[in-house]
Order: sequence, then structure tokens, then C-alpha cells
Amino acid sequence: MAEKTYTIKDVANIAGVSPAAVSRYMNDGSLSEEKREKIREAIRKTGYRPNLMAQSMRTGKGGQIGVIVPKIHSDSVSQIMAGISDTLTERNYLTMLGSTEGSRDMELRYLENMQNSQVAGIILMGVTMTPSLSDAIRNSSVPVVITGQNFAGLPCVYHNDSGAMEELTRRIIRKGRKHVVYIGVSTKDIAAGLNRQNGVLRAWKEAGLPEEDLQLAEVGFDAAEAKECMARMLKNRNFDGVLCATDAIALGAMKAIHEAGLRIPDDISIAGLGDSWAGTFVDPPLTTAHLYYRQCGREAAAMLLRLIDDNGRSLTVSQTMLEYTIVDRESM
Repeated sequence: MAEKTYTIKDVANIAGVSPAAVSRYMNDGSLSEEKREKIREAIRKTGYRPNLMAQSMRTGKGGQIGVIVPKIHSDSVSQIMAGISDTLTERNYLTMLGSTEGSRDMELRYLENMQNSQVAGIILMGVTMTPSLSDAIRNSSVPVVITGQNFAGLPCVYHNDSGAMEELTRRIIRKGRKHVVYIGVSTKDIAAGLNRQNGVLRAWKEAGLPEEDLQLAEVGFDAAEAKECMARMLKNRNFDGVLCATDAIALGAMKAIHEAGLRIPDDISIAGLGDSWAGTFVDPPLTTAHLYYRQCGREAAAMLLRLIDDNGRSLTVSQTMLEYTIVDRESM
């Protein structure tokens, strides 16, 4: 029979303390002598051996940080990862990467497995909050920082998604476009879905335009799906402007507009959000809003390292919102 491998949670259960207390013990943090003795005895009974790399994190000699992403084939994800690497490299940390492909179950599995793998902390990117995920984050034995979303009571670095889309809507209206389609994503995604849609609705209402002259459509984060959506809407074209929740959606819509023999921006103005590199290579180049993804990664990693260094003593939850810059090109 294979010998049982004990985890930090097993030690915590045997000692009658929290996993966070065991983590503090391992990192020579603040604990009562009573708890120290209970943990010491639980470790003796189980033969638990912590990951040496994780144990060295408090000394500045390096270690591992878990990073959970919804997908790896994404310009925004790669930029955020670059920002995370910028900050972690300075402290000699390595990253353990997990890609969920949008699966809620995989998010929970990665959160648990990374804790069992003794990472010092976890950065969770672009999630839709559920009760089970919220519980998993709050009960984590290591600090967790979220990027791209603003969830109450949790450490976050996020973008002013609503403000960016609101400003793009104002600009397309000022260009004389009074019949507009907004192609968004599911509002279950608070940042890219709900907040960006709310920005459009707010600017439209502010302009005093008829509600029926703003059409809402929903697709996934996929250019091909956006192209199909736009092609269907062009069969009965009653709009002169298109706003898109992401640059990828905008690029798909542009393809359909070109194939329909229409000119951008003469016949239809269009804008995206995200300032992806691909938007500079289409004809005409895409008007968009630049979101500071690399800075987001740097800020999230720095926030996580502060939590690790603080060893769980701080009761203050930091939430940082990053602003945007409108990038005017020829598509609007």
C-alpha cells in the first residue's frame, strides 16, 4: 500500500488550527506558543515535509506563485502574465500556471491543487464569481489576488471597463452615428460583460437618443462568432455604428462588414476595446480603448507579495482600479 502523503490541510486538521496558522508556523510568523506546539506535534506524527521552495519565500531566496488564467491564447492574458513576471522576477519567484479554459470546476481544482503544492500565493485572472469560488478564495491557506474583476471584500486589480466603453459611445455619437449596435459578451462576466454594457447604456441615455436606436447583441470572446453575428445583422442593416466589448469581437465584425461590400467608417463606424496589436494591422486601423494590462499584472503581483510579506496580519483589503486611454484611429 502506498504511503499517505500529508498536506498542509491534513496537518491543520490534526493540530486543530487553520491552514493559515500552519503556513505562518512554516514561515516563522506570529503564533501563540500553544498553537506552535500543536502544529509541531502534528508535523511529528505525520512526517509532513513542506516544499523547500515554498519555505524559502519568506527569506527572499525565491519560491512559487500560482497563476490561474481562463485561457492562454489571449493578448490581454499574455500582457498580464508579462507584468506578473516583471514583478516576481525581481523577487526571484517562479510561476506555476494553470489554464481553466473557462471551466468553473477547473478554477476550484487549480485553487486546491496549488495550495497543496505549497505555493506562497495565487493570482486568479478574469473570473465569474460563484458562491463556491468565493468560499474557496476566502478559505484559501495562502493569499489570493484577483485581476480583471472587482469583487467586494477580496484583493483585486481591475480596469475602468464601464468608463472606457462610456467614452467610446460618446465619441461614436459625436461622429453623427445615431443608430448603433453594441456587440457584447455575457453579463455574467461583470467586467467585460455587465460593466461595459452599462457604459454604453449610460452614454446613450445621457445623449437623449431613443432606446430603440441602440441594438444589443451577445457573443462569446471569439472573432469568428462575432463575424457571424454581424453578417446576420447586416442582412437587414438599420445601423450606422458598431461598438464591441473587445477588439477581437470588433475584428470579426469588421470582416463581415468588408465582405458585405460596405466601407469603414464611411458607411459604418466601429470601435473595440482592449488595444490589441491586431487592431493596428487591419484596414482601417481600429479605434479602441487601451487598458493597462501589463500594469495590472505588475500591480497584482506586488499586491500579492505584500500580503505574503505581511504573513496574514493585515485586515485591510486592497482594491486598485486602473484607468484607460482612448486610442483614436481611422475606423470611427
